[in-house]
Amino acid sequence: MNVFTLHRGTAPLFVSLPHDGTAIPDDIAARMTPAARRVPDTDWHVSRLYAFARELGASMIVPNFSRYVVDLNRPPDDVSLYPGQNTTGLCPIVQFSGEKIYLPGQEPTPDEIAQRVECYWRPYHDALTAEIARIKAAHGRVVLWEGHSIRSVVPFLFDGRLPDFNLGTANGASCSADLQRRLSGVLAAQEKYTFVVNGRFKGGYITRRYGDPANGVDAVQLELAQSNYMDEDSFAYDEALAAPTQVVIRALFEQVVIVDVPGRQ
Repeated sequence: MNVFTLHRGTAPLFVSLPHDGTAIPDDIAARMTPAARRVPDTDWHVSRLYAFARELGASMIVPNFSRYVVDLNRPPDDVSLYPGQNTTGLCPIVQFSGEKIYLPGQEPTPDEIAQRVECYWRPYHDALTAEIARIKAAHGRVVLWEGHSIRSVVPFLFDGRLPDFNLGTANGASCSADLQRRLSGVLAAQEKYTFVVNGRFKGGYITRRYGDPANGVDAVQLELAQSNYMDEDSFAYDEALAAPTQVVIRALFEQVVIVDVPGRQ
């Protein structure tokens, strides 16, 4: 099985969905708890939710393997992205519920983690780097859009109920002030969904690593509450919920694809 699939588009928009994968190699799955084998912490169906982006000319990269194998949105040295807060690591050993992923004594060793980085993490990031360079060469700019989703209530990670749309720009460091303003404006103009900018989810490793607005690379993360497009208990996609959510995402993307960014060619 390929590590990822990559669709190359024609617009200056690159959608990365690093937690969409669900596959787990048999030798790893055999060491996991039955509950963990269901990969409940997947960003369920985000590739389906974002499929329309290809109509706008977006490129898209989607992994095939679960974040339980290796988390593509964590640094390879596994330094915490949110110091002082609960989070999960490069090769997670606990679920978002706080339950263990592995059977007793079956957690990955440092050597195994290094091997997973080489087999699964590095190819994805090599592809990210290459596609960003290709798009930037074609357009003079690129917006890397990190598409994520999570259960709306996860006490292990945050208090209360998560806002519907959580836009992250590393506190403004990963994208231009103008782009953040326009994206925030789209969210403020609608009344159906709650939203926050740079709240609990400010952007993970990919957003922070690749965002370089001074050199024409804007990176934005959108963390969606899964209740806006699926049933959080059965993991079933809900078209009636998803359709209006996609309307808002499309409006956000139009700020990237259709509106010229001032000062950039």
